[in-house]
Amino acid sequence: MEEVEKELKELLEIMKTVVTDHQVPRNIREIVEDAMEKVSGKQIKIENLSTAVYMMDDISKDLNIPDHTRTDVWEIISMMESLREKIKE
Repeated sequence: MEEVEKELKELLEIMKTVVTDHQVPRNIREIVEDAMEKVSGKQIKIENLSTAVYMMDDISKDLNIPDHTRTDVWEIISMMESLREKIKE
């Protein structure tokens, strides 16, 4: 579980950079913030991770998202999916 906690911390750091980037449209920052709340509880749940993945996937298709943020979003999705698999085990 120590590895999961470390990955979760890295995930939240990347999400935080997106939320604090003022080049990112407000609606996208708000969705990332909502996804952060889903995955930052004391006990991380697979359902919350899945919901956050869908939220992030939706904004990755947004035409207004800056390219560098889209790359961050893809990385966030990948990390969430990895965490979800590790929690299942």
